[in-house]
Formats: sequence, C-alpha cells, structure tokens
Amino acid sequence: MGKKTKKAPDSNTIAVNRKARHEYHIEETIEAGLVLAGWEVKSLRAGKCQLTDTYILIKDEEAWLLGSHITPLNTASTHVIADPTRTRKLLLHKKEIARLLGKINQKGFTCVPLSLYWKGNKVKCKLALVKGKQLHDKRAADKDKDWQRQKSRILREQNK
Repeated sequence: MGKKTKKAPDSNTIAVNRKARHEYHIEETIEAGLVLAGWEVKSLRAGKCQLTDTYILIKDEEAWLLGSHITPLNTASTHVIADPTRTRKLLLHKKEIARLLGKINQKGFTCVPLSLYWKGNKVKCKLALVKGKQLHDKRAADKDKDWQRQKSRILREQNK
C-alpha cells in the first residue's frame, strides 16, 4: 500500500511580521497596495522578503513602507541596481491616509505592516494600527498561549 502524503494548501502569504503581534496590541487593520519594481516582484514570488523591524511612515499625504528587505535574485536583470531596503510607496485612498494620520498623532499609536500577500496578481500589504504592549502584557499573552497549548495537548490525549 502506498503512503498518502498531504499536499500543503497553496498559500497567498509572502511574508509575515510575527514580531508585531508580540510587541503590539492590534487595534485596526487595513489593506494597501504596494508599488514595486519588476525584480522585486520576481523576488517576492520566490519568497525572498522580510518584514522584521518594518514600519509605516506618512509624509506629504503619502504612506511609505520603510525597513522591509526584499533580497534580489541572482538572475535579476543586470542593468538594474537592486536596493533591497529601499522605501516603497503604499497605495491608499486619501481618506484612509488622513484617518491613519489622525490616529497615529494620538499618544501611543503607530502603524506597522503585518503581512505581505498575493491578491490575484497584485501584492498587498496588511497594515495595522497598533498600540505598544507593556512587559507585563507580553508575559500575560505568553502565559495564555502556553495554557492554550497545554489544554489542547490534554484534550488530544484524552480523545485517543
């Protein structure tokens, strides 16, 4: 008898900022488009992207993605000088930018990217309006996560 292997479901996710969920309380999420060069799209298709220490800057009524790292492929075109950490423009409506700017100007709020993903043939960025967690909040969240993990193990063992 042949061994059955499960095929992983096709995921549209390119990169996830896991640190953001640990460091911040997420208040609201927004979807934004991303302006990319051709070599960046090819690198994203290969999964060569990192969102750690990335943040959103709003300047002159435009939103910018700072600190993201898209590693250029070796096979990228030779006539283009690839800058892996360049500032990339986010595509948002003026009303969304104004609302974000109003919230960010409040004390304690900032805007960070949560993930990059494919929507059709376009790259989208999931932004979050966040408020920083205190150390005791992080500890409580870790404690809850550990308890949920233990609870699921106990239930799994009892159902065997």
